[in-house]
Amino acid sequence: MNDLGLLAVNLITGVCVAGAAFAIRPGYGQACDLVENDLTERLRGLRIGSRNLRRWINLWAGLIGATFVCLWLALDSFPLGVLAAVAMTAGPWYIVRRLSVRRRDRIEEQLADAMVTFSSAIRAGLSLAQALEMLAKDCPRPINQEFQQIVGEYEMGKPLERTLTEAKERLKSENFLLFAAALLASRESGGRLNEAVERIAKSVVEMQRLERKVRSETAQARKSAVYMAMVPPVILILYAFVTPENVTLLFNTLPGQLILCAAVVLNVVAYLWALRIMRADI
Repeated sequence: MNDLGLLAVNLITGVCVAGAAFAIRPGYGQACDLVENDLTERLRGLRIGSRNLRRWINLWAGLIGATFVCLWLALDSFPLGVLAAVAMTAGPWYIVRRLSVRRRDRIEEQLADAMVTFSSAIRAGLSLAQALEMLAKDCPRPINQEFQQIVGEYEMGKPLERTLTEAKERLKSENFLLFAAALLASRESGGRLNEAVERIAKSVVEMQRLERKVRSETAQARKSAVYMAMVPPVILILYAFVTPENVTLLFNTLPGQLILCAAVVLNVVAYLWALRIMRADI
């Protein structure tokens, strides 16, 4: 009787949730628009096509809903279902964001060498467009892709000033902002472009040296943050062998599920917070 009553409560709650989901369809569409716009911009920065992105978002949303329903109704675990849904919602966005940040960091590291090469090309007598074309051919990935786009758009008739402005907006790099400003200033008022770019390159190299020094000095602390995040799951696994009946209560009872979800959330927040504290802004 108790099982039948619990099943009836779950079914009624499921119907209510389905009705609520039907009622918030306009809000779901707006949320999908925001997610699609954000992912499209980040995927464009990664040079990944965003075709049929809306379809993939809808499929992923359906998978999230199915996972939530399975954990809630099949395993009678509403808190774990919510936790899994939140993790599946934030996971892809976080991965794309990390890939975007990693690519931007690689561009920042390669930009100083690119500016030195550009300065040498200008000193050798090449024009600005020819020097940019040489960077597009000789620089490593991923920075050569950005120069290839600049050169390609310029060859198709777009003004160089506009291509540089769009590149600044696309890269959102302070170092590239200085580089583009030097190019634009040279186009407008003349001057020794190679000397200006060399000074910028030296400043960027010094800044990168300081950043590498800070990263090396905080490497142990970052490893400690990783170990801190790994300790709770390891302890849980060890307790599963020592006292399996107590660990089972974490998954089979509502208070245990709430405690487990709170522990997971606090562990993730602590890890991200530790990384943010050790992120130096030079």
